[in-house]
Amino acid sequence: TGLVLVKNPHLDLMEEDILYHLDLGTKTHNLPAMFGDIKFVCVGGSPNRMRAFAQFMHQELGLAGDGEDVADICAGSDRYAMYRAGPVLSISHGMGIPSISIMLHELIKLLHHAKCRDVTIIRIGTSGGLGIEAGSVVITDTAVDSSFQPRFEQVVLDDVVVRSTELDKGLAEELLACSREIPDFPTLIGHTMCTYDFYEGQGRLDGALCSFSSEKKLEYLRRAYDAGVRNIEMESTAFAALCGLCGLKGESCRFHLL
Repeated sequence: TGLVLVKNPHLDLMEEDILYHLDLGTKTHNLPAMFGDIKFVCVGGSPNRMRAFAQFMHQELGLAGDGEDVADICAGSDRYAMYRAGPVLSISHGMGIPSISIMLHELIKLLHHAKCRDVTIIRIGTSGGLGIEAGSVVITDTAVDSSFQPRFEQVVLDDVVVRSTELDKGLAEELLACSREIPDFPTLIGHTMCTYDFYEGQGRLDGALCSFSSEKKLEYLRRAYDAGVRNIEMESTAFAALCGLCGLKGESCRFHLL
């Protein structure tokens, strides 16, 4: 049917579903009226970047006004920022798996309660590239963990649940085709490695702690490259797992800064 799925039988027993971190709820807001026509959701780490993206989409879609006064729908919360430009939602998710996971749980419930159909979600932002030209955009085909495996491990109570991290390959090819219209940004499809940390987890030598040599770091990064990894960040496995389980056509596009 194209509906966004939730896989939680307890929700049907709740009198009200409060999306706490988005400052929204099923009783306090008419979610179908507010969001029922949403077709695209773009998420990224920074609130300021997502506001700028919403303003950009406002102009690209030719909407009334200049978009400068775009309102933060989640202004009552200081956790995330959400903006709307026509059928496009632009939402911040912070840094790391815990932060994006909280946002996605509530976003998916929001889209479900709003009865949205055929929604495409794209994660945009920056990452560290691996063996690619600076300024490249990496479109993720599969998110992998620090062992280069396509999986997301979530501890649920005292069980370790393993979930698939495959993303929509048809959407990846569509985005790659679109990239040919923008020659200024070299674009490629590759694996994205997700880590739990910015410093030691990504092999950086400049954190408060470092327990490995530069030689060991380079050997690890070579193995990552040989496994198909082309960029490194901290959210992709959770993003891919949640989107796949809940029927969202998802993709990740990351700009390689350095």
